[in-house]
Amino acid sequence: MDEAKRREIRQWLIKSQRDIGSARRLMEGQEPYLDTAVYHCQQAAEKALKAFLTARDIAFEKTHNLVALLALCTPFEPVFAQWEDAAAMLTPYATEFRYPGELLEPERSEAEQALAAAEAFVPFIERLLHDAIEP
Repeated sequence: MDEAKRREIRQWLIKSQRDIGSARRLMEGQEPYLDTAVYHCQQAAEKALKAFLTARDIAFEKTHNLVALLALCTPFEPVFAQWEDAAAMLTPYATEFRYPGELLEPERSEAEQALAAAEAFVPFIERLLHDAIEP
């Protein structure tokens, strides 16, 4: 794998980690922003999946649908199938609380569940990509 591709994969993973960090910070304090926190949890998972797809030279459309992205990964790594529930849970957070609607933000427990899913999913992908991103 050439260095330019390694760099792109690393950049996807860095952005993914920063989304997790953002979600953690947004959930802190007297007035947490749970709506924005769950958005960053979804984004962390999305960017990690796109890192994997980039590493495997799998073309993907511009989408926030984690279930669709996961489906592209599973033929190459069947272990991705174990993350289907997490992908289905996180996918709506790409848009659900970003705009005015009936609900302005999720319950605290829902945000904590989203963060736990992202914090488990991203390292899972990082482990799969370890050899690809190391020179």
